[in-house]
Amino acid sequence: MAGPSPLTTAPLPDGVSLRPLEEQRVGPARVTEIYRHEWPVEVVPVQWNLVNTVANTLRGVHVHPSHWDYLFVVSGAMLIGLHDMRPRSPTYRTSAQRWLRAESPCSIAVPPGVAHGFCFPSAATYFYSVSEYWNPSDEFGCRWDDPELGLSWPTSNPLLSPRDAAAYGYADLVRDVGGRLDHIAAAS
Repeated sequence: MAGPSPLTTAPLPDGVSLRPLEEQRVGPARVTEIYRHEWPVEVVPVQWNLVNTVANTLRGVHVHPSHWDYLFVVSGAMLIGLHDMRPRSPTYRTSAQRWLRAESPCSIAVPPGVAHGFCFPSAATYFYSVSEYWNPSDEFGCRWDDPELGLSWPTSNPLLSPRDAAAYGYADLVRDVGGRLDHIAAAS
């Protein structure tokens, strides 16, 4: 069996925070603390969303110039792909991927300017929050399989939303985002 992909062992883009979440047994229940305001992440959630997805779904790749995303998997597994688009970041244009699995709970915080996509080989449920309410001027995306992203997905024909299916290439994303990411310094 081959070893882990270089993308799953590559350092995360600067400012991305991956945090193992501890489970505690309380009688017959398991309790997992999913968010604490004092954790060193700059996400202050203003909205939480619950997503149920079917097998072979891929969401993204999206980037937000203004808001943070914070998420964790409740059931199933997700492969998250990350690509740093912040010209002032020390990890500019680097990519990484990580598996998030419900049986090993952890959260991930994605700062503005880090493009991200989610792949679900099987049905899954996850929560995510955002640091600002949805605003179409903060939503950009590109094709999930554009080679410029440097991401390797475990599917060649995923189920996509209409928006993601119609997305253009990475060069178009860079053009559309324009200078909106130039001011974003490293997030850590």
